[in-house]
Amino acid sequence: MLFIIACKVTKPYKSPAVDTHYLYRDHQTIDTTSLATLHWNELFTDTLLQQLIGKGISNSPDLRIAFSRVQQAQASYQQNRRLIYPSVNANAGVTASGYSSTLNNAVKTTASPQFQGSFSTTWEADIWGKLTSSRRASRAAALAENDNAHAVQTALVANIASNYYDLLALDEQLSITERTVISRQATVEVMKELKKADVVTSAAVVQSEASRYAAEVTIPDIKRAIRETENQLNLLLGDPPGPVKRSVWSNQPVTAVLQTGVPAQLLANRPDVQAAEHTFRQYFELTNVARTYFYPTLSLTASGGYLTVHDLFSPGSWISSLATGLTQPVFNQGLNRARWETAHEQQDQALLGFEKTLLIAGQEVSDAMYAYQMATSKVSTRNNELTDLEKSVTYTQELVKYGFANYTEVLTAQQNLLSARLDQVADYLQGLQAVVQLYRSLGGGWQ
Repeated sequence: MLFIIACKVTKPYKSPAVDTHYLYRDHQTIDTTSLATLHWNELFTDTLLQQLIGKGISNSPDLRIAFSRVQQAQASYQQNRRLIYPSVNANAGVTASGYSSTLNNAVKTTASPQFQGSFSTTWEADIWGKLTSSRRASRAAALAENDNAHAVQTALVANIASNYYDLLALDEQLSITERTVISRQATVEVMKELKKADVVTSAAVVQSEASRYAAEVTIPDIKRAIRETENQLNLLLGDPPGPVKRSVWSNQPVTAVLQTGVPAQLLANRPDVQAAEHTFRQYFELTNVARTYFYPTLSLTASGGYLTVHDLFSPGSWISSLATGLTQPVFNQGLNRARWETAHEQQDQALLGFEKTLLIAGQEVSDAMYAYQMATSKVSTRNNELTDLEKSVTYTQELVKYGFANYTEVLTAQQNLLSARLDQVADYLQGLQAVVQLYRSLGGGWQ
């Protein structure tokens, strides 16, 4: 009868029912092939980047802390597993007692030591499933910590790749700017020669010099950004600040085909979604535990020992006891009710947290996919712009030589060309970063 009643006290766990069909905006697919299933060294083919990611996984302080928490949660789970077994304690002691007497003005003290050894054991019957639910809650907490560690690794892989691409883009921007400074210095020399020939005025010479300085003054800021990005990358690797060995910008291909799989795969691939569900299960089981406090507790206590006087080998007595008790809560200032209501609200909060985490995952996948699409859509347009701007600079410089244009037109064309070249780097970086963020948002990087 108690067993039948016990089945009604605690409730079996079921995964939350969620609709994942429309998590990806404007992107519906039935193809289950997902970018997340790729190992990170399959997606990031740059060997130097692979070395950095491998080192980060081995040395990152954040990741080591995360896996230390996993071990802590596992230890707690192992302890909870043993709650169904009785606890046993042993005790040994010596008690010295005595009395004093006076005879013929002399004090005589008589001591009588007692030696005692005993053990005791206590066991609580898991009638209502309290201990079982507690064990399940502890296991869910351990699994959540393991998922959190995987989420840290996913973020670490993405952050290392993201900073690496930032660094290469800055290198390329620095190279473009330095070449521009050299080119504009050559223009200054041309303007000086044209001034001697009375083709241009002194204003054209100083304007060309100012244009050169305008490009050169941006170089210190780019170098500062490079240094800061190197330091940030070293922090992710668990290293002190220093230079980072890296490849070149032109060797970084953008993945041509990005596959997201179906939205339901986020439940299995993305670690923070898994952690959120395990957290929900933890509070679900804790609600079961809180529910069992309304029912009586059956406990069994036994103890036994040996008592002897004078010395350990003297005849003594065995002492033992066995007691069982059934404790039913009657009135405890609403403690059980408050415990259950608190646990139930925490369960509801965990469910809402799980649903929100899933929505965030869908948003991030949608944003990354659209960012990639927009980056690739700008490629041909940007190439056409650069072609025309290069021609514009060439044409205006020739026109100035023959007095058919003023130098303001050359300055404008040169500045537009520099901006377009830097924007082209930013466009390509956007595509690379979109791949990184999509990989992370789909749950890749921890397998």
